[in-house]
Amino acid sequence: MSVQIALLRGINVGGNRVLPMAELKAVLEGLGAVDVRTYIQSGNAAYRGELDQDDISGAIFAAKGFRPDVVVIPLESYGPILAGNPFPEAADDPKALHVFFLAEPSVADVAQLAALKGPDERFLLTERALYLHTPDYLSGSKIADKLERLLGVAATGRNWRSVQKILEMARAIDG
Repeated sequence: MSVQIALLRGINVGGNRVLPMAELKAVLEGLGAVDVRTYIQSGNAAYRGELDQDDISGAIFAAKGFRPDVVVIPLESYGPILAGNPFPEAADDPKALHVFFLAEPSVADVAQLAALKGPDERFLLTERALYLHTPDYLSGSKIADKLERLLGVAATGRNWRSVQKILEMARAIDG
């Protein structure tokens, strides 16, 4: 079984759509995942198994009554996404560098994204990720809150520190 990374969007925010990581782990194990590990409360898991986003989202709906967006990425794809960071100098401030993982390739209008970004913001859209450097952090970003609508596909973002920790966690499972 291969190592997969599951990233959930919009859980445990402001007391809504609450899903403790122990319950996420139990859901994944109930679907047949093994060696399940989680990282912080924002919905990050790594495991051995062949689950897809629909499996996970449906099981969470059955257990908790809400259906989060889930992006599942094989470890062999996740590492190269991180290695493709076009703003390596921004990694020194991990709260200013984000990776938005796409559930499927986006057909976003890159010119429209560029027109909406702040003057100091930079981004690069690839087939499975959008890298966003926001020197004023997400709270000061002009496009961060509009990204999913503009991308036209389900996406979930993590800061650079989190994506690195998730990679370490998944590699530990892989041995």
